[in-house]
Amino acid sequence: MLKDYQLLRIPGPTPIPPSVQLAMTKPIIGHRDQETKDLLKRIKPSLKKIFGTKEEVVILAGSGTAGMEAAVVNTVSPGDEVLVVVTGSFGDRFAKICEAYNLHVHKLEYDWGKALNPEEIKTYLTKHPMIKAVFATHCETSTSVLNPIHKLSASIKEVSDALIIVDGVSSVGGVEMKMDEWQIDVCITGSQKALMLPPGLAFVATSQRAWTIIEKNNQSSHFYLDLRKYQNNIQQDSTPFTPALSLLFGLEQSLQLMEEEGLHNIIKRHKTMKNMTRNAFKALGIPLLTNDKDASPTVTAVKPTDFDPDRLRKILKEKFGLVLAGGQNHLKRKIFRFGHMGYCTPADVLQTISCIELGLANIGKLYSLGIGVNAAQVTYLQEEFHEI
Repeated sequence: MLKDYQLLRIPGPTPIPPSVQLAMTKPIIGHRDQETKDLLKRIKPSLKKIFGTKEEVVILAGSGTAGMEAAVVNTVSPGDEVLVVVTGSFGDRFAKICEAYNLHVHKLEYDWGKALNPEEIKTYLTKHPMIKAVFATHCETSTSVLNPIHKLSASIKEVSDALIIVDGVSSVGGVEMKMDEWQIDVCITGSQKALMLPPGLAFVATSQRAWTIIEKNNQSSHFYLDLRKYQNNIQQDSTPFTPALSLLFGLEQSLQLMEEEGLHNIIKRHKTMKNMTRNAFKALGIPLLTNDKDASPTVTAVKPTDFDPDRLRKILKEKFGLVLAGGQNHLKRKIFRFGHMGYCTPADVLQTISCIELGLANIGKLYSLGIGVNAAQVTYLQEEFHEI
């Protein structure tokens, strides 16, 4: 294996297109100069399209978790009742953030690998009418579940005025997001997933209804994460604090690539890669953590029953430079995760499945090569060419 070679197939950070890498090498400009204002002005319309909103999308220099924390601290105050829907590690992170700010946290937890049930949440809200915000995860990266956020939003609206706040870190840009149409109040994502950038940027889009509440919220303690500062500045094509300029150069190029491909085609590509991956593992007889209905187009979690997933991951990294993600929390050493989002194509999926088959053969868990690759190939033909 080449010393510097790596096949990064984790659910973030994801690979970066060469043109984006090149864009990030541009000389730094003055962050208060007109060039930066022009850059932000060019970026804003494309970001709105990806979120499915007419509202401004503010940009923070920070990780996706910074965006999650900003959503919490700006919308609710200590002592407020909130509901956090937990379907995995990142739903649990939302709960921990809420607890850190002394909120009265209700947690509705689901088995890891299962999607949330909108009707159950509606019933819960009926019994707890003082809840002011519902926090949920769109794609739960730790389990590869895609929660039905559009159905959740509709159910909540039937019984509650609670704000609907969504972690879209592993979905926005790879999965359909219609923030305005679905009446989501706050949606967050990060740069290192489907947006094809390094870590370091968080994006927060907020509804007019939420802004009304945020403007009146003077009880929470926040400075850097004060979304009012970002909102006021982005309307003037600026940022309240020093922006991550190199990442913004890359963001502009990344958004240009996405514009050229078209959001419809991006969503279709991710769906095709999901189906190729899932059908490959089904053909190999290796169980998946989630069912087809709940599965995310951006990441697949595999739950083998007769071998150690971490042993397979170690061999794949040593032999092929292929990096897959392991399980988190109680799923450690029980699953491995294959990220197929952003700068990833069906060809990358075929390469990855082929390497996995060789790894399985190495540990004595595959006796006939090509089974998974063939299933993925057939799926691709069915979805892309309709020839079979």
